[in-house]
Amino acid sequence: MRYFIELAYKGTNYHGWQYQPDADSVQETLNKALSLLLKTDIDIVGAGRTDTGVHAKQMFAHFDFESEIDTAQLVHKLNSFLPKDIAVFNILKVPDEAHARFDATKRTYEYHIHTIKDVFENDGSYQFQLSLDVDKMNEACQILFKHNDFECFSKVNTDVHTFNCVIFEANWNQNGNKLVFTISADRFLRNMVRAIVGTMINIGTGKISLADFEKIIDSKDRSQAGFSVPAHGLYLTKIEYEYFK
Repeated sequence: MRYFIELAYKGTNYHGWQYQPDADSVQETLNKALSLLLKTDIDIVGAGRTDTGVHAKQMFAHFDFESEIDTAQLVHKLNSFLPKDIAVFNILKVPDEAHARFDATKRTYEYHIHTIKDVFENDGSYQFQLSLDVDKMNEACQILFKHNDFECFSKVNTDVHTFNCVIFEANWNQNGNKLVFTISADRFLRNMVRAIVGTMINIGTGKISLADFEKIIDSKDRSQAGFSVPAHGLYLTKIEYEYFK
């Protein structure tokens, strides 16, 4: 029987989602907890791979177990057993062919920036104190909708077969000294959101123009795009499936 697990985590203490030898990962931490509580080896499959230090307000993964699970009881036990920076919201029985990664139809990320020194924001937001033209950065968001190939924002060494993504939403919102970039797409490339944000910051500071931004996308060259912003400001906030509509 296949189950989806819905969870959140603060990524500060983890080397990303995916299992890595000699480094703590969210996947390995969950595998150990589930295996202990269910008394059999469990290997969960995540909806995606967040990098070191990236957070998730909503993440899904799936695992198989041979019999019916009292899901409410397991959620309670997991939250008692797991460290304080991982929280499980729900465990749902799904069709046997359901897949947490391949069946996701839409993913949403946020990137958080604060523009003054704030001791309470250091773990979850990027401090950037130069003045930013947010209107220009929102104009750059409109350019994203005209394109599908985002190779220029992808890590160079990656095993993907296509760099095409369909972007559904992209915008910047400012509330006082805080800025949040929200972007939704059917899929994301490795480092894509952090590279987009870094390039848009270059637009916001006047380092490059909107015409330059379009040329960068057309170039398909990562070296032409801007810097990659730090991981600690990035959040996976929502994953959508047909099952749960």
